[in-house]
Amino acid sequence: MAKKSKIAANERRKVIVARHAARRTELKEVIRTGTPEQRAAAVRELGRQPRDASATRVRNRDSVDGRPRGHLGKFGLSRIRFRQLAHRGELPGITKASW
Repeated sequence: MAKKSKIAANERRKVIVARHAARRTELKEVIRTGTPEQRAAAVRELGRQPRDASATRVRNRDSVDGRPRGHLGKFGLSRIRFRQLAHRGELPGITKASW
């Protein structure tokens, strides 16, 4: 189980990323296609935005207990929680491999 403060900080980052996503995409498009002056201004503006506005600051975490490592994106669970739920038969369509 992850610390509650780490889970809360990650949720706060998700909100900040969503709030700034549109403006960041506009600035990145200007950086990609604009004139040198426009590019320089867009880079400065992008640098003035909060650090947590970048989507790479959000950590993938287990949806049940917040574990940050061993995350399986398809299920939103960590490898440990996935194994527990799969063995109990609580994940539809998941069976234990046997050959």
